[in-house]
Amino acid sequence: MSIRAQNEAKFGAWDDMPGGGRRYRLDVVGRQGWSARYLKEVDTSETTLRFWQEIYDEQNRLMEIHEKYPVDKGHHKV
Repeated sequence: MSIRAQNEAKFGAWDDMPGGGRRYRLDVVGRQGWSARYLKEVDTSETTLRFWQEIYDEQNRLMEIHEKYPVDKGHHKV
């Protein structure tokens, strides 16, 4: 299975980016009404350029961003 096929299977949704890369996304609903969105940006060869997590409250407002790659910057409140 190609890396692109693996990313498509793992994330399930993506947007094509200018220049041929992609931004993959996966939404996960929490038990208390909050949700998380995992995002991964890749170039045309599917090499990861950036990976981060966004946390949304029960009204779907962005509350935190956690950048994980290329450098783990920890959680940052919005």
